[in-house]
Amino acid sequence: MKGIVEQRAAMLGEYIIESKSTVRSAAKKFGISKSTVHKDVSQRLRNINPTLYKEVREILNTNKNERHIRGGIATRNKYLMKKEKMTIYKNGLETSSLK
Repeated sequence: MKGIVEQRAAMLGEYIIESKSTVRSAAKKFGISKSTVHKDVSQRLRNINPTLYKEVREILNTNKNERHIRGGIATRNKYLMKKEKMTIYKNGLETSSLK
């Protein structure tokens, strides 16, 4: 069982480096929880492969520093979509009332 966990930690680390992905997207890709991914790449990987750990750590730190930007973009997109739906809804009512 221990070898499987170590192998998974290395696979997660390689995936994060290759795709520059977040913990959330890696968890989704591998079908495991975010906390498992985080533990694998931040604790287990340090003991298994320190070089790989350092590379992963750099990417995770970059993601952490940029998360407020991604959150802002997501919020902006949310309200843009809401505005578009309201415009379509209003236009639909206007055209149907004109008939």
